[in-house]
Amino acid sequence: MDVRTEAETEDSGPSGYAAARLRLLHEESRSGPPRRGALADLTDDWLAGLFRGGPSGTPNPKGAALIAVGGYGRGELSPRSDLDLLLLHDGSADSKELAALADRLWYPVWDLGIALDHSVRTPAQARKTAGEDLKAHLGLLDARHIAGDLGMTTALRTAVLADWRNQAPKRLPELRELCDERAERHGELSHLLEPDLKEARGGLRDATALRAVAASWLADAPREGLDEARRRLLDVRDALHLATGRATDRLALQEQDQVADGLGLLDADTLLRQVYEAARVVAYAGDVTWREVGRVLRARAGRPRLRAMLGGRSGGRTAVAERSPLAEGVVEQDGEAVLARAARPERDAVLPLRAAAAAAQAGLPLSLHAVRHLAATARPLTTPWPAEAREQLVTLLGAGRPTVQVWEALEAEGLITRLLPDWERVRCRPQRNAVHTWTVDRHLVETAVRASALTRRVGRPDLLLVAALLHDIGKGWPGDHSTAGETIARDVTARIGFDAADVAVVARLVRHHLLLVETATRRDLDDPATVRGVAEAVGSVGTLELLHALTEADALATGPAAWSTWRGALVADLVKRVAAVLSGETPEERTAQDAAPTAEQERLAVEAYRTGGPVLSMRADSGIPAEDGPEPLGVELVVAVPERPGVLSSVAGVLALHRLAVRTAELGSVTLPSDIGSGAGGSVLLLSWRVAAEYGSMPQAARLRADLVRVLDGSLDVEARLAEREAAYPRRRGTVAPPARVTVAPAASRLATVIEVRAQDAPGLLHRIGRALEAAGVAVRSAHVSTLGANAVDAFYVTGADGAPLAGETAAGVAREVEGVLRG
Repeated sequence: MDVRTEAETEDSGPSGYAAARLRLLHEESRSGPPRRGALADLTDDWLAGLFRGGPSGTPNPKGAALIAVGGYGRGELSPRSDLDLLLLHDGSADSKELAALADRLWYPVWDLGIALDHSVRTPAQARKTAGEDLKAHLGLLDARHIAGDLGMTTALRTAVLADWRNQAPKRLPELRELCDERAERHGELSHLLEPDLKEARGGLRDATALRAVAASWLADAPREGLDEARRRLLDVRDALHLATGRATDRLALQEQDQVADGLGLLDADTLLRQVYEAARVVAYAGDVTWREVGRVLRARAGRPRLRAMLGGRSGGRTAVAERSPLAEGVVEQDGEAVLARAARPERDAVLPLRAAAAAAQAGLPLSLHAVRHLAATARPLTTPWPAEAREQLVTLLGAGRPTVQVWEALEAEGLITRLLPDWERVRCRPQRNAVHTWTVDRHLVETAVRASALTRRVGRPDLLLVAALLHDIGKGWPGDHSTAGETIARDVTARIGFDAADVAVVARLVRHHLLLVETATRRDLDDPATVRGVAEAVGSVGTLELLHALTEADALATGPAAWSTWRGALVADLVKRVAAVLSGETPEERTAQDAAPTAEQERLAVEAYRTGGPVLSMRADSGIPAEDGPEPLGVELVVAVPERPGVLSSVAGVLALHRLAVRTAELGSVTLPSDIGSGAGGSVLLLSWRVAAEYGSMPQAARLRADLVRVLDGSLDVEARLAEREAAYPRRRGTVAPPARVTVAPAASRLATVIEVRAQDAPGLLHRIGRALEAAGVAVRSAHVSTLGANAVDAFYVTGADGAPLAGETAAGVAREVEGVLRG
């Protein structure tokens, strides 16, 4: 039997409504949208009966209507939802008659213990209130007629919607601010252990705000999955109301098992994962929608200026957003990273990672259309990944805070689990530990964000960042997550292209990522067995260095209770003791000068010595000259120059001017016998580089040589040219790189002093370092440069004028001088 008919047959008063309502709420065959709709229909019929006069037959004043607003207006009544009602009148009714009608409506609702939000207004008063109160205006956008004068309801709805659209340029920024303030107060629904389903970011209020944006006609939210996410959150709220018997939106820990059971779910973890997934859909749709609103409003604000520039007439022309290159196949347009017109995801498997890395490095969101296009068309990466894909992943992880929004965009379209299938087990997985702020997957990304600020402390920032991303990957499997994670990390790092030695290091870091903090806080550090055990587990000073940074990043990303000055001091003390035990494992000393030159290098050196100028050779990895074939990822560039001061900085400057990214570099020298040419013999510097073009194609070797000649003879001021470029294209917003760090590596070589530089990779960095070393009055015997993601990790073997290593204080002074230049 239809619920409305049954209620009317029994009793149109409160008792009949209450009985029918109770049966409906406990009817197992109805749940979700059907039950919410039926409850709204049942309530409509009851209130309409009260409006008509009910059993007493009391007549109604003319020119009045009863209207449902807010959630009730949308027909979304949960078991304990309040009723939002507006009694609308045209002002002609006697005040006593109007008051009697209001009493006839409100008191039965109160008698049943149902929360009621009510108002009595004329259409003009309703519009005035909406104009002054944003929340009232939002409620009226969902106004729905229940009883009375239908024409009044229709007219009010039309006027309210027209007002909303006309006032959108003012109202939408207010709504955005309201959403941001609410998120600040209530946190992110997709990560909280006891979330507020309505108020938290990604909750039901945000979903309602997106409906309001769509009603403005200025922008619309991404539709895919949004309705289903909203339905899921409403279903959970229904079950929560039935489980608690209260009008609550907070999903407390003690009620999660009962709510899960009410929804037919396996357990509370399954419940939270579904809530988190729904919240992420809503939150991501909100991010995309608010960016679109901002673009539309900026465009509207710019139209008068555009017309003025065109003399008041557009001539049929439309303004085209400026596109600035970010990386190969990726450009910035209107505040987003988008795909270049010539980009071909179906041919370029690395493009998704390159686009993500470029967006994060620039502090820009990745366009929704770009992500969806990549998800639909990009071909899968080969196994193992090509080198560029691995480097782009590291760059993405090392971008700091902007990594989060880019990662979320990739995850929303399924690209993360496509790249890293093991991610599925930790995605949206709750952490039932009050110390943890985030879900497992977000904690892993947050750890990478924290680790990006510690990359100056380690020799292999790429391994630190990857280990940060994977350290808790085993939490998706039964048993000890560190043990399970070691196996997974070994498989993942091999798949993405690390060699066997690096795979072993990452696996060891994942296996022992809790070792330092647990040992430092739970064991006696004065016991030699404690330190020996940690040393045996870690194995090397380099791994210890990485593990120390990972420990700190992991703790900082866990939550405020996981790290403190006391814990940090204990861990640092343990690291110092373990390092002392491992200090005997000094790497074998070797510099570029120890290696014998190849036949090709000897040929270049002889030519450079005979001509007295620089000689360049460019060859692709395959051995084919770069200008004769397709552009490879890396091009080998060898430069031979008769020995003289400033060669390293000069070559580095020329490469920066031509927008060449340096992957690796080594500096050595060849001593030639006196029987070559007419000279008396001499030394020729050999600089071997692996470079790649940031945009477009590689320049020809002749152009590089011509500019290098000009730099060496002083007719081209590289430093001034680089400064001009930096002034024209300032650093993009969003990323704050950790400061450069320059240190002296103790006992790294008996023949020279090793100066280590860790800094954000940037055009002209090597040029600046070379100039700083020259200014410090030291000679560079060899240089070993590597770019790991967004980080440059460079080692310079330097000597004094006498060719001997620098004294301790002198070396420290040189390091401070170089660091000052880079930080300045």
